[in-house]
Amino acid sequence: MTDIGDWRLIRSGYLSGAMNMALDDALLHAVAEGVSRPILRLYRWRPATLTLGYAQSVVDSVDTAACRAAGIDVVRRPTGGRAVFHDREVTYAVIAPVGGRFGSTVAESYRVIAGVLKEALCRFGLPAELVPGQMRGQTGRAVCFTAPAQHELLIAGCKVAGCAQKRRGGAFLQHGSIPLDLDLDLLQRLMPAAPGEDPAGRFRSIGWLNRFAPRPLSIDEVESALVDSFTKELGARLVPDEPCAAEVAAAARLCDAWYGNHAWTVGGPGVRADE
Repeated sequence: MTDIGDWRLIRSGYLSGAMNMALDDALLHAVAEGVSRPILRLYRWRPATLTLGYAQSVVDSVDTAACRAAGIDVVRRPTGGRAVFHDREVTYAVIAPVGGRFGSTVAESYRVIAGVLKEALCRFGLPAELVPGQMRGQTGRAVCFTAPAQHELLIAGCKVAGCAQKRRGGAFLQHGSIPLDLDLDLLQRLMPAAPGEDPAGRFRSIGWLNRFAPRPLSIDEVESALVDSFTKELGARLVPDEPCAAEVAAAARLCDAWYGNHAWTVGGPGVRADE
């Protein structure tokens, strides 16, 4: 195993969905510009949030009135893909230069990070398996967890971890969702079935850890297992850290301009002047 050196470990705790996405984006800028070491960030959501892929249509994907009624934020991610509901889950972001242990392709980095996640879940007696096959495009059905992709994790045929990736300036951001618990009735209300789609059948492949775990798992212990697995599998030295003042300021600007901008969220990403 090749040692991948010192990394920043940022535990952000609970943040709004808009600030979580803005901070991931700001940290990707920092790594791409060479002013930050690689980063493993762990974070949580308050309030619960539904994130959309960068180019995903709100109209075709989400009942925004139902989200408002339930007190759930809707924000757009910097990454592609489809809608993901974030509440009782472990959320991670890996932000690093392309290459080295992560390879040069999206598929290679997915595979390496999935191996870390699999090892972490196996610590709890969860028989997670990697999805084989070819990478697929991020179009089609509106809900991310209804369609496993190559190098994502399944338990008993159900997807238990979803991820998406963005690349910029020789660096990549991969953030992912590992739900501990899910309310499928709530998901049905937030993301109604499309005409002709089986309302119940589309969620058959969605999984969550406490559906399969021998005992109830907490966010804290799954986060700790992920940190330990990252160290074991990749040889990273994770140094606890916080975003610096410049990164916080950059995230605030991105939040104001884009991720916290309701018109940008519901109207589609359009063209961002900063990209």
